[in-house]
Amino acid sequence: MITEIYNWQNQAQQYFIQENYLQAAQLYEQAIAIEPNTISYYWHLGLLMLLQEQEAEAQMTWMLPMTEADEEQLPIWTNELFQFLQIEAERRETLAEYSLSWLIRQHMREINPSYINNLLQILILSIKLQKFEEIDDLNEWGLIECLKAKENIEIDIHLLIQVVKELLTTIPFHPINLNLIEASLPYFSDPHQCFSILLPAAIKIGHTLRQPLLAASLLELHLRLEPDNVEVLRHLATFYQDARNYSQGIETARLCYSLSEGLADKIFALHLLLRGLMSAGGYWQEICTTCQELETVFQQFIKAPRIPLEEGRILRLLTPSFAIPHIKDSPTNFRAIHNQVADIFNFYIQALSQSEGKNYCHEIINNRGFSSPTKKLKIGYVSYALRNHSVGWLARWLFQHHDRDKFDIHTYFVNYQLVNDYIQEWYLSQAGKVRQLGMNGLEIADQIYQDEIDILIDLDSITLDITCEVMALKPAPIQVTWLGWDASGIPAIDYFIADPYVLPDHAQNYYIEKIWRLPQTYIAVDGFEVGVPTLRRDDLDIPMDAVVYLSAQRGYKRHPETTRWQMQIIKQVPNSYFLIKGLAEEETIKRFFYQIAEEEGVDCSRLRFLPQVYLESVHRANLGIADIVLDTFPYNGATTTLETLWMGIPLVTRVGEQFAARNSYTMMMNAGITEGIAWTDEEYIEWGVRLGKDETLRQQVALKLKASRQTAPLWNGKQFTRDMEKAYEQMWQRYLDI
Repeated sequence: MITEIYNWQNQAQQYFIQENYLQAAQLYEQAIAIEPNTISYYWHLGLLMLLQEQEAEAQMTWMLPMTEADEEQLPIWTNELFQFLQIEAERRETLAEYSLSWLIRQHMREINPSYINNLLQILILSIKLQKFEEIDDLNEWGLIECLKAKENIEIDIHLLIQVVKELLTTIPFHPINLNLIEASLPYFSDPHQCFSILLPAAIKIGHTLRQPLLAASLLELHLRLEPDNVEVLRHLATFYQDARNYSQGIETARLCYSLSEGLADKIFALHLLLRGLMSAGGYWQEICTTCQELETVFQQFIKAPRIPLEEGRILRLLTPSFAIPHIKDSPTNFRAIHNQVADIFNFYIQALSQSEGKNYCHEIINNRGFSSPTKKLKIGYVSYALRNHSVGWLARWLFQHHDRDKFDIHTYFVNYQLVNDYIQEWYLSQAGKVRQLGMNGLEIADQIYQDEIDILIDLDSITLDITCEVMALKPAPIQVTWLGWDASGIPAIDYFIADPYVLPDHAQNYYIEKIWRLPQTYIAVDGFEVGVPTLRRDDLDIPMDAVVYLSAQRGYKRHPETTRWQMQIIKQVPNSYFLIKGLAEEETIKRFFYQIAEEEGVDCSRLRFLPQVYLESVHRANLGIADIVLDTFPYNGATTTLETLWMGIPLVTRVGEQFAARNSYTMMMNAGITEGIAWTDEEYIEWGVRLGKDETLRQQVALKLKASRQTAPLWNGKQFTRDMEKAYEQMWQRYLDI
């Protein structure tokens, strides 16, 4: 019937290519009947059955000649079958027929379970096909054991690296990843090869996906290859601290500083150390020493000759200033140093921009007819914090009340968070034209420039280096800082939004930016969502007739001098208790408060440390347990102050000179409350004692705060938005008049 081998095999191949597997199989069955000893026919026939979803028949066909093989033939034939299937699997992969390739490779695994390159290919195909249940079974495959054995392994290193990349990109949280990476470490011939994979993955996992503990575990693995890699140590210190593993974060920052050589690296290492110490709370002596060292290194950096710096080192120059206003209220001295560093930062970013061929030219704007009264101003907002963050909570009302007939709103999410976040979702639907961007400052600036934004509003200041880079690149003709922090000092920023209270009259003397004072308040909200409280006095063993003071701030804002005033208040008010809440290292912050309490003669049994709550609405409801809230100094509350006033609770604040020391002052003034505003340390204590002892006064303040919801500028988001919009129009007119 089959007269010429070439002809029938050619016909079978044609059927195979045409996916007519039944006809091709019939030809091979006929061939086997004529030439039963030609082993390759069984390989083809089994494959054709597999492609017809006859897996059991395929396996029987492949095994049929094996039963007749002797000891020498069996491994040879097994290898032939494996190679035959591998060729077909690779062909299917080139055709992007991944399901068929995956199926074939599964049978290859049954033939040779320990062939590591096939296991790696199955992993890649499983990821492509989202067969994640297969990856769950990875431990049963013996892949990791084979990698660890390192004996008689023929491994495709490029394939192994591809698998690691795919796993970290596609399923970064999968529990197998750390074990696989650990087993893969010996196969990286160059540590930088590992670094270039693990560091970007850790940054995404730790920051974008907000899983700092997992990110730290990844970087710990890399340290086995390079224990003194300062770049890895920098990120590792940050992730430890973000995961609230403060002691390790502090120790890693210390190691980072000891290994840092250049001034720019030392500045950032000191920042990491301060970040850890202040987040933990209670390390006051070391905080002061480290802060002094930071200022010294800043001065050395300012005086040093300008040397070329890579982008990463440039970006790390400004954020270290963040800690200093938490420690002392000295804006004239602080900004004298910080503004010079910001100027150097701006110089380096502009040089980087030129080297990249960027030129954000705004000279042609006057030719666009932008002075037309019917033209909508394009307003751009750039921030990483439009999510479950203080900035995200407070900025909502501006976006909600914007007049879309006059203003074209664009919003630029820096490091868009790939997580479920109610506030972020709100902005996605309410913030005009939204751009979900990453962490490349040049790309973000390009997008802003291409969108032809007229006025760009920075909501981050120095709290995010990427946003600082964007602003220094000057992608918009008018640039403004608002809300996120004090002014950044970057020369490319034109204005800083303030009000009559939040900065003293002489503040322009030490600001680079032009201070633009809104007529009433630099921030207003229409209110807050309030949930169901989870705190009760009897649960805390506090008598119902006691006077309850509360301080709800993170460890960063805990200053021993302010805490001393608070203890003096508790001491002078009979039957009073002090509730302490906020992120910090639990045992360290307790020691901090207990020591000061003992020094001031306050029984530690009058202190209560409250747990964190997950929901912001519950946190606000729990504020109601307090009779009086005691503010921090020299760095006031901001969101917490607004929440306290909204809940109708009297507040005691100390007014200072710097922006951070006047937040509560402006908020209280704009709520119509002067009771509790202290201009000296002594007044802070006096107000605290007076409000504690005078229940009638507390009730009067609470009633005034309740009434203020209907009348006060602080609770009028719509009027605040009109004031901001008027400021934008005036800024634009000034620009046109130049």
